[in-house]
Amino acid sequence: MKTLFNRRHVLAALTGSVVLPGVAFASPPATSLRPVARPGSAKPVARTADSIIERANLSGESSFTVFDLTADRPLEARGSTTPLPPASVAKSLTALYALDVLGPEHKFETRILALGPVEDGVVKGDLVLAGGNDPTLQTDDLATLAANVKAAGIIAVEGKFLVWGGSLAFEPVIDSMQPTHVGYNPAISGLALNFNRVHFEWRREGGAWGVSMDARSAKFRPEVAMARMRVVKRSAPVYTYADAGGRDEWTVAMSALGKGGSRWLPVRKPELYAAEVFQILMRSHGIVLENPEVTESLPEGEAITGQSSQPLRLILRDMLKYSTNITAEMVGMAATARRLGRPESLINSAKEMSVWAAETLDLRNTAMVDHSGLGDSSRTTTGDLTRAMASPLSRNELRPLLKDIPMRDSKYRVLKSHPLDVVAKTGTLNFVSTLAGYATLPDGTDLAFAILTADMPRRDALSVAQRERPEGGRAWNRRSKLLQLALLDRWSIAYAD
Repeated sequence: MKTLFNRRHVLAALTGSVVLPGVAFASPPATSLRPVARPGSAKPVARTADSIIERANLSGESSFTVFDLTADRPLEARGSTTPLPPASVAKSLTALYALDVLGPEHKFETRILALGPVEDGVVKGDLVLAGGNDPTLQTDDLATLAANVKAAGIIAVEGKFLVWGGSLAFEPVIDSMQPTHVGYNPAISGLALNFNRVHFEWRREGGAWGVSMDARSAKFRPEVAMARMRVVKRSAPVYTYADAGGRDEWTVAMSALGKGGSRWLPVRKPELYAAEVFQILMRSHGIVLENPEVTESLPEGEAITGQSSQPLRLILRDMLKYSTNITAEMVGMAATARRLGRPESLINSAKEMSVWAAETLDLRNTAMVDHSGLGDSSRTTTGDLTRAMASPLSRNELRPLLKDIPMRDSKYRVLKSHPLDVVAKTGTLNFVSTLAGYATLPDGTDLAFAILTADMPRRDALSVAQRERPEGGRAWNRRSKLLQLALLDRWSIAYAD
């Protein structure tokens, strides 16, 4: 007898709230599937999910859900309603949120405004650098804006130089539990430059250290004064940060520098950072601006020029590929601003995204504290994630943006001839590793899946200083990724005809 599945049954099954006739969903099969005889060969035997998880020897919790999109039916799950941190898999939900609210062709625009008339090339008033929520703005883009101002016939500005990033609420960090110096945890506002990172470079010159802080790009390398670094004699900590009002003050331990090197550090004053770089670029065209002042409200003025971002779908494709936290936070907050007006904070925006996910995707156990997954207090389930992946919005809009996930052997070598085709979003925090997306089996069967693993007691025991490279973290993450690949391999054998 053929069992009919409607949307209500399918969605309920993904939460484990109903048992469908003939479908073992709440727990994986207890024994391996038997080989199926074929002319001259036999179908490989799939290991049980329980044996795969046991063999992985992974501390903490491991949950998964897999759904057959071709037959529109759930296949198997373990802990499908257990809330765990999504890590960067959260960016998949953020991408869906932004695609639905803003649209795939949406563009962000950064503008230069004149607050007075232009007479004989002179702006008789203030000039404004106005952010437009573009998370991808680079130094080269500011150089284009400066050149466009010059091309518009501007030769001088009589008034102040104002900068505005107030289209989004300011956040000094994404997650306060991260180390101070990590570049993936910058400040958030409606104006960002170079993903709100400044390039710190050091070199030993004779008996002294030479250091620079710049906003480098492919074409330019403007040094900035709003971020300063001092080399000090100490063994630890490696970096310290202080808010010095108009600038970011850093120190670095001399003992950690070696002979030379570089790294990107987070920017905590994004408006002043972008404004100083623009001021430098304008000076190269002979246009001298006063030192920038941050304005809390956007003044009315006439746009001299603007710089548009790529379409949102391309921004999201890169966000998913490179897992850029600031992109997720800015597009998520921009989506909330479109829905409700500017959110008061990042966490309020994330809560609104959770409301949207419940209303639009019927996610029942998802509660986010940010849009990137960097904060480990966010929670979702494999049932919710798989339901999101099975939605028409995700299959039509998100799936083409996900990156290929190669299958690997036990030594983590890529298996170029493996017949499984996987596109997904990965997620990694210390002692948290996640994966969610789609797998196409050799016979064309299409699956949506989610895998969440986490050892929260071990993660919670880490100090902030330990969170950049915790002892045992890499080995735990490798075991989790091998577990994920083994489950995918199981499904390619167990559910292909």
